[in-house]
Amino acid sequence: MSYTHFTLEERESLSLLLQEGKNYSQIARELGRHRSTIKREVERNYSKSKNRYHPVRATICYVMRRKKCVRHTAIVPNSNLYNFILSRLQRFWPPEVIAHKAQEAGLRVGCATIYRAIRRGVFGKLAAKQYLRRRGKNFNLSHKNSNVVHPIHTIHDRPAIVETKERFGDWEGDTVYGAIGKGCLVTNVDRKSKLLVAARSPSRKQEDIREAFRKAFQMMELPFSVETLTLDNGSEFAGFLDVEKDLDTTIYFTDRHAPWQRGLNENTNGIIRFFFPKGTNFLLVTDEEVAKVVELINSRPRKCLNYLSPLEFVSKFCCT
Repeated sequence: MSYTHFTLEERESLSLLLQEGKNYSQIARELGRHRSTIKREVERNYSKSKNRYHPVRATICYVMRRKKCVRHTAIVPNSNLYNFILSRLQRFWPPEVIAHKAQEAGLRVGCATIYRAIRRGVFGKLAAKQYLRRRGKNFNLSHKNSNVVHPIHTIHDRPAIVETKERFGDWEGDTVYGAIGKGCLVTNVDRKSKLLVAARSPSRKQEDIREAFRKAFQMMELPFSVETLTLDNGSEFAGFLDVEKDLDTTIYFTDRHAPWQRGLNENTNGIIRFFFPKGTNFLLVTDEEVAKVVELINSRPRKCLNYLSPLEFVSKFCCT
């Protein structure tokens, strides 16, 4: 039987049984409790001044002890740990990454502790709604329906090395939409390094999407080429042959309604949505603002990269 605290009714029965002169073992059998439980209850709440056990006094003592029984947080304002966490949250780092980096710096804290501190308002105006990717709640991203294009190569034709993530240059691409008729972002993520490149497009027209692909890869000087690019079947990618020529690569298309086949890109788009939520007017967003968000994401440590950022990972393992 799982343990439950004494109720007032049980304490009243306990008081009557004690007055009848019964011992702890007899009381335990009648109340359906263990003898040690009865003994502890009496010893904790016995009034020495009046030399008796009173059920109401025992209940009051119990309530007072429960109020004092609270979890003490290690995150104290203006402490080294507090300042460490606050500075990383202001750069939109996930609590799990912050906890790992804190341990590397000799500061012990768990990610659950950070989440609790945010919910309790320990960091003042810094709230989950503004600084955490999920904005303090779980929600499902609904997948958009995609119109079919007529690909030459499908994901099943990709070289085996793409699946192993052993080389740089195998990319996954997609678009992040804003408000209706207000443009979008073209995003591309390298499967090995998780490096992101992105650019604005004023519309979903083939020529605009083509230009956004070209600009996205030109905005960042990559130390490796575009070996492959995997896209979904959205109609905006109908001009993929022109994109292949511009990037000197081969484009592969996923199966219909199978976003998990580009899971890395879908996850990265979720991170981008934190900065550019649904309904964003990308016609008013500047290239500088996009570049700043890309830099923030590329400089964020990633658990899958052993807590290196994509930029650090490329610098350490590519072309060295």
